[in-house]
Order: sequence, then C-alpha cells, then structure tokens
Amino acid sequence: MKEYWTSLASLLGVLAFCQSLLQVIFPPELRFACLKVSNRVFNLFSSYCYFDITEIDGVNTNELYNAVQLYLSSSVSTNGSRLSLTRALNSSAITFGLSNNDCIIDTFNGVSVVWEHVVTQRQAQTFSWRPLPEEKRGFTLRIRKRDKSLILDSYLDYVMEKANEIRRKNQDRLLYTNSRGGSLDSRGHPWESVPFKHPSTFDTLAMDPVKKREIMGDLKDFANGQSFYQKTGRAWKRGYLLYGPPGTGKSSMIAAMANYLSYDIYDLELTEVHNNSELRKLLMKTSSKSIIVIEDIDCSINLTNRKKNNNNNTSTRNYYDPEMRCGSVPGPGEDGGNSITLSGLLNFTDGLWSCCGSERIFVFTTNHIEKLDSALLRCGRMDMHIFMSYCSYPALMILMKNYLGYDESDLDADVLKQLAEVVDKAEMTPADISEVLIKNRRCNPKAVSELLEALKTRANRNLLQNGILREKNSEDIMEDEEQEKRALESPPNEGSEFEEPCKKQEEEDEEKMK
Repeated sequence: MKEYWTSLASLLGVLAFCQSLLQVIFPPELRFACLKVSNRVFNLFSSYCYFDITEIDGVNTNELYNAVQLYLSSSVSTNGSRLSLTRALNSSAITFGLSNNDCIIDTFNGVSVVWEHVVTQRQAQTFSWRPLPEEKRGFTLRIRKRDKSLILDSYLDYVMEKANEIRRKNQDRLLYTNSRGGSLDSRGHPWESVPFKHPSTFDTLAMDPVKKREIMGDLKDFANGQSFYQKTGRAWKRGYLLYGPPGTGKSSMIAAMANYLSYDIYDLELTEVHNNSELRKLLMKTSSKSIIVIEDIDCSINLTNRKKNNNNNTSTRNYYDPEMRCGSVPGPGEDGGNSITLSGLLNFTDGLWSCCGSERIFVFTTNHIEKLDSALLRCGRMDMHIFMSYCSYPALMILMKNYLGYDESDLDADVLKQLAEVVDKAEMTPADISEVLIKNRRCNPKAVSELLEALKTRANRNLLQNGILREKNSEDIMEDEEQEKRALESPPNEGSEFEEPCKKQEEEDEEKMK
C-alpha cells in the first residue's frame, strides 16, 4: 500500500513538471496564437460561417436577440421536442422558445439555416452600472458561405418583420386618449392608455354582408400595401368617414376594424387640443399600425361648411380672409383657448406631417355629414365614405344570431316575411333593436314577438308622420301658388318703392342745375 502511494506521488510530480515545462516552452500567448491560427485554417476549409447574436450588447438589450427568440417561437412550437414557455407582460398568449443549447433548422427561400440557443455561465462580474444576468445567452446562426449575401440582405429583415407581427398579435391592444389640457404623463408622453378589450368584430357587426366584405377587403389591401404605396409615391395612410344616424354602429365599426387589423386606437379629443402646433405634436407621438379616431367631428369644434356660410353672407369674401382659410372657428377667447383651424386639421390628415409615421388609418365619425366642409371630405383625406344606415333585413338576421342564436331556418316563414316587410319601413337603428332583444333574451319566442311588435309600431308611426308632412308640404305649395297668382292678377302700383327715390333724386338734380 505504501508503494502505491509512493508511485502515485511520483506520477503527479512528473505531470506537474511536464505542465510547467509546457508553460515555459509554450506560454499562453503562444498557445492563443496557435489556437487562432488553427481556427482560421478550419474556417478557410469549412463551407459554413457562424454569426453570434448575444442577449446583451454592452449594457443594452440586443433587439435582434428578442426578435429571433419571437420568430423561432412560431416554428419551435411544432418542430421542437424540448421547449421553454414564457408569457410577456401585457401579452395574451404563451410564447414557445428553444431550450438551453438546443438547435432548430429553419428554411428561407429554399436555403436552410441552423439556429442554436447557447447558454453559458457568465464569468466574474465586472463593474457595470447595471447588474448583468448570471447566465450569458445568445443565438448562433450557422449558414453556408455561398448563402451569406442572401441571409444578411433579406433573411434578418424577414425575421424582424415576422417578430413584430407576432409581438403585435400576442400583445394586448391599447386604447389611447390625449391628456387633459395637453399635459404630459410621468414618461413625458401626451397620450394616456388603457387595454382595449372591445369584443366587436365584423362577424358580430350588424351590417349588410356585402358592404362588410367590401370594407374588409379594403382594410386588408391597405395593411398589405406597403410596396404599392411606395411604388406610387403615396403616404401609407388611409381615411374613412363613418356617417349616419346615432345608434347605427359607428363606434362598433371602429372597434371591429382595430380587432381585424390588430391595430391600437388613438381617440383624439379635439376640445383638449389648444392649437395646430399641439395637434401636430400629438400626431408625432402616435405609433405605426394604429387607428386615429375623431368621433362626432361636427360637434368637437366648429368646422362648418363654408359654402353655407358664403350663401348666408352677401358681402364678397376673399380667400385670405382668416375665416375662409380656417373655417368658422371660434377665437382663443370664445372656446376656452381652442384655436384649431380647418387648415390645421387638413394638414393633420393630409399634409406633410401626416407622413411622419406609416400604416396609419384616420377615422372620422359624424351624424350630420352636410355640416362638414367639403375640403375635409375629399379623397386623400377621407378616402372611403361609409354610410351607417338603419337596420336592414340582413343586419337584423345578424342581430338575431348574436342575441338569440337564431338562424333564418329557426324562424317561422310567416314571421320572416313580416320582418322583411316591416324592417325597412320602421327605420330602427341596430342599437334600438339590440335593446329589445336584450330585454327579452331569457325567452326567445317572446323576444321575436316583441321585436316584431316594436317594428310594426315604429313603421306605423313613420307612415303617419310622413303623411302629415306630405300634407303640410302640399298646403305650403298651394299657398305659395295662390300668393303668386294674386300678385300677377293685381294691377301695378302707380309708383313703386324703387321709383319714388329715383324721382326725388331727379328733382334734386334739376334744382342744382338751375
């Protein structure tokens, strides 16, 4: 036993001597140089090249790392065998990811690439203003050298774009409103936000299906039209004007648009904006892929139709008149300091400042389109005018499906016939019909009978009002005709009120001549 320990000690001594001899003959600098040369020789004959994407770039988070992590989550969930699951703040979905030191193969334009998630323990912490995580994380991208230009030029941009789509899809949408009086929040932003949870979709929207498909197609073309707008030299934005009686679903339409495109909503309250400069600053602080909404624009500030104002004013008006350029907008002292002009609002929707972002939609709503200035309604500002009408028969069937779960096949043929005959005459809004169905939703047959009765009552009332109005109009027409007839039959006066001043003026001129 003693001999064994003696031989082991001598062996360890020999190894230590050899290690010290190697350090003398091959110092660390020489070993590092040899390793560097061997790596270069290996890379020279290797057909692959490698790119490292670290989680921390210096002291800042690497945005590309987060994008790759999100992008790979879409394919890892189906191809990976060992996954990591995460859920980000304000996210409505669980994200799949690669486990530590795991690999996955991705394909882009027929080219295969290999992603490896590398996780190692960080060595001794160096001084930093921000503590670094204990683990050092990163992705290693392995590609063939011949595919290097394709990957660097297109693939990484594609990864970033797909990651943004996944992030927007998973993240809860937000509803913004401008701060009261133009104040800023704690982060210096003029917008305040809450999660947007409105459940309205185009499937539940009470509207003619043909018109809905037209609007959905237009929205989809806009969202996928980046190359089209760049090719045609147009700003990537679009305007929609929703007009019609109250209760016809204008706000629900906006919510359905936001849910369909996964856009945030900026609800702009014009009465809290003091001037045009503040309006531009609010526009600059909006994000891309958003809907900027001004509801009841005819009531927000006084932007009346200038043509009507001109008809009421007999004096000649010049374009350089401030009221002509700005619309009939109250002065600073007349509306609590609000001095937004029509010109400022037009530049907001279609001027140079409207191009400071991309992929944005402007939506204006009004109950009285005739009150709006024509300059605000033209194409380029409000590209698509959508009339939100009273409830039609197709829209009524959608409401029946939403609230009662009834299809046309579930209703009696006689009831369907009566509903089809009376719904257009009743001129009831979807909001009115929804209220009738909600109150009686515990008993579907009662809800149908109550709705039919309400439609008939409203139709009879409209018929009576229209008859009275027609009689009144006919009486007014007959009275006007009689007055005109009497005026034509009566003998002319010897001197009219316009002739007497002329005669007096002639007599005065004759006296002066004498």
